[in-house]
Amino acid sequence: MTRIQRLPDHLVNQIAAGEVVERPASALKEMLENSLDAGSTRVSVDLAQGGIKLIRVTDNGTGIAADDLPLALDRHATSKIASLDDLESVSTLGFRGEGLASVASVSRLTLISRPHDADHAHQIIAIDGTLHPVEPAAHPHGTSVEVVDLYFNTPARRKFLKSENTEYAHCAATFERIALAHPHVEFLLRHNGKVAWRLPSQSAEDRVAALLGKDFVAAAIPLDSQAGPLALTGLVASPTYSKASRDAQYFYVNGRFVRDKTAQHALRQAYRDVLHHDRHPAYALFFQLEPSGVDVNVHPTKIEVRFRESQAVHQFLFHSVHKALAGTSAGAAPTVQVEGAEPAAPQLPRGESAPLFASASPRPASSGMPAPQPFQYQQQSIPLNVAREAVGVYDKMFGGLREEERALSRSEPAMPSPAAPLPHPAVLAMPAHDENGIPPLGFALAQLHGVYILSQCAEGLILVDMHAAHERIVYERLKTALEADAIPLQPLLLPVSFAADRMEVATAHEHGEEMKRLGVELAPLSPTQIAVRGVPVWLKDGDPVDLARAVLKDVREFGLTQVLTERRNELLATMACHGAVRANRQLTLPEMNALLRDMEATERSGQCNHGRPTWSRLTMRDLDKLFMRGQ
Repeated sequence: MTRIQRLPDHLVNQIAAGEVVERPASALKEMLENSLDAGSTRVSVDLAQGGIKLIRVTDNGTGIAADDLPLALDRHATSKIASLDDLESVSTLGFRGEGLASVASVSRLTLISRPHDADHAHQIIAIDGTLHPVEPAAHPHGTSVEVVDLYFNTPARRKFLKSENTEYAHCAATFERIALAHPHVEFLLRHNGKVAWRLPSQSAEDRVAALLGKDFVAAAIPLDSQAGPLALTGLVASPTYSKASRDAQYFYVNGRFVRDKTAQHALRQAYRDVLHHDRHPAYALFFQLEPSGVDVNVHPTKIEVRFRESQAVHQFLFHSVHKALAGTSAGAAPTVQVEGAEPAAPQLPRGESAPLFASASPRPASSGMPAPQPFQYQQQSIPLNVAREAVGVYDKMFGGLREEERALSRSEPAMPSPAAPLPHPAVLAMPAHDENGIPPLGFALAQLHGVYILSQCAEGLILVDMHAAHERIVYERLKTALEADAIPLQPLLLPVSFAADRMEVATAHEHGEEMKRLGVELAPLSPTQIAVRGVPVWLKDGDPVDLARAVLKDVREFGLTQVLTERRNELLATMACHGAVRANRQLTLPEMNALLRDMEATERSGQCNHGRPTWSRLTMRDLDKLFMRGQ
């Protein structure tokens, strides 16, 4: 029988290294976190062969006293916590004191440090976990940790390392994640002697632009939200900037990069209405809360955390991002860029919001074109009251407008009284016309193949997917009306009957009265027939039978309670799709202009219910590029 025995400390360190030091990037993360915890303002990293041969991190932090150098390489020795109370409210990136000890047990490690009040530096060397005596050394104020030949003494583990390029990619990703969260710190990264990153101390916006790209910043929405001890800042990308993978998702808790399921679910839910299918959102978000409100000691690599009030955190994150995305109305979507063309959207300082549409800027003299002139159609100026007159036509076409909505088309636009319930999507501040009187989405020119609306704006050409745009408008109206009380019902002059199975008839019998809240009135005529007597006022031009079947299917499958709570938005999106104006339907110019005006006043109208963009813009500069004008 095998007796239980105590493992040697060296073997314990090597076992811990298997958890903490998965690859060179893991060792680099531990070393960088120590540098930041030491209050460094300048950190340089040198790598050789992807970190397998060499990892050296040098900083200008507070340093380590000579007597403490052996303790720095001892297991569970740290200056960052001293009691259980400290562990429950950790405010530093590192805290367990096992990182350097684990690294030292599987490498040749040299630690050199000089505190700011010391006359000179001292060093200690650890080879295969064996510590050499502390010796004097030459070093400026701060600390250097050099790790050579990682896993040289554990060949079984070293063979699991990947190629040099792969390991360097992981190291670079770790470097970028940490640098992103600390823009006030100057960072330098060299690989095989070549500089890969040189990041000066800079603002958070400049650091994001440097690491994630100017395209991300141009397509991003600034976010700054606070509720008691919870604060969320950063950038969330427009839904049209979505990615096929989660690589562009950076979420930090108190400066620590984490992959947290609560946060990921909240952010995914916030994008649910505007994200297309399997696409993933992009964001760089920094979440702050009291250290006692989060447990960071739940994973060896500290990549996961546990919130003490996870439901409150989920709601805060969801509502903060959801509110920011509500501003992605028509006029705020990214411009279609032609290869080689300069982006038209200016970058804004933090805290400033962009207007729904950039005002026209003078054309460069090299283009040979004059500055934009007031919009002309068939040699006649389009009067500003075109949109106002079109509202009446749109009223007849898509379902009546309330008096509050008509107020927007009068000579002095007036917002409705806050006390009045609105079955209209939450209206943003109406975007101002530019100096030439052209609204953000311009004036309609024509319809293309019965699918797209072509509109001339101050900056060039707007293309609108009319079905997707109208679908979003109707969807937001349905949501707002249902939140207020019930969706307005439009009785049909001639009820429409259709053949139904027994389950559909039973569902109509059981939930007929409650379904009126959804604006759908059904009347069973026989065991195999149902009549549609009313539909939502904004869907009266849609197919009532398809609409009724969709509602019955959801109510039968999930139950009315779940349909009106958890699955409410999914059902309303389906209803809006059935009621939206269809492709190949010919619209008049006033009808097109009325649709454009509604897009400008509707939240999230930059995307349809399925996350597809509803409109795109080609600037005059883009068009000049296509036709090589001025070249």
